Amino acid sequence: MANSSKHQDNMKTSEQLADWEDLAAKELRGKATQEITTTTPDGLPMLFVHGGPGAGCSTTDRRFFAPDRFRTVLFDQRGCGRSTPAGELKDNSPAHLVADIEQLREELGIDTWHVFGGSWGSSLAMHYAEQHPERVRTLVLRGIWMLRDEEIRWWLYEMGKIQPELWRQFVESIPEVERDDLLEAFWRRLDGEDRETALAAAKAWSIYEGSCCTLQPNPEFSDVFGEAERAWNLARLEAHYFRNVRFQPDTLLLDRVHRLRSIPAFAVHGRYDLVCPVKNLDDLCHAWPELDAVIVPDAGHSSHEPGITRELVAATTRIGETGSPVRGKP
Repeated sequence: MANSSKHQDNMKTSEQLADWEDLAAKELRGKATQEITTTTPDGLPMLFVHGGPGAGCSTTDRRFFAPDRFRTVLFDQRGCGRSTPAGELKDNSPAHLVADIEQLREELGIDTWHVFGGSWGSSLAMHYAEQHPERVRTLVLRGIWMLRDEEIRWWLYEMGKIQPELWRQFVESIPEVERDDLLEAFWRRLDGEDRETALAAAKAWSIYEGSCCTLQPNPEFSDVFGEAERAWNLARLEAHYFRNVRFQPDTLLLDRVHRLRSIPAFAVHGRYDLVCPVKNLDDLCHAWPELDAVIVPDAGHSSHEPGITRELVAATTRIGETGSPVRGKP
């Protein structure tokens, strides 16, 4: 690609983390402690919205943003990462998270900001922008997920038609008689009194997701999903959001997408994304014709996929240069 060297240079710059500053934890509504990380105080304000729910932020999430251009804010959503208590479900819903984001913005003295989110982070980024469009300068989205019935069914059942070996491992601890409703079967274990059984279910859930995130098997990546705390937060919060705090109606994000149509936005999706099938992006594009979208032909779900990373860095580079992530726009 003509701009590949430029993108690689920007990626190297964004990995120079010495300029990053970890701010003190802040107490937000609902007593969910949020750890906030930011960069250049006078840079372009950028909110990073992590996935899951329950994945939390990591230092590698910083690599999309050049520290000399952006004031990037990463926050761990309720119940995960550095937020406490871990795996907490009380007062944990999309509405609570949107309120947290607004409180963060106000406490940091930011009037408007760019918003960047992938997977569940794309859901929450859109949900926030649909409620507060006047606060969002641009959107950068990856691996579109809208928490609809069809997407949850895909994740629980249909994904297994492409990864049958992994699906068998996923459901191995669930008796055959319970597999007609896997969400309820896992929920009984994740929310039960037996901590050992709950953690085993959490690891099965989390490892399944991590193993399906990349186009090629990547044990270094997927093994992280087997770590006890990460698995507990991810599985417990995902099951909670799938079962208890869904968007109402099911198509809420699409129904309100007209509120986003004036916001410059870019989306990238892997052609072979198993976790969030590319149909999700197609549905969104049909409802939102102004959305600038790219399908990477040789990528799965993860932001670590080289083609996905390249497109995301290119999008933030465009924001830094032109104020918009949209290709070909001044």
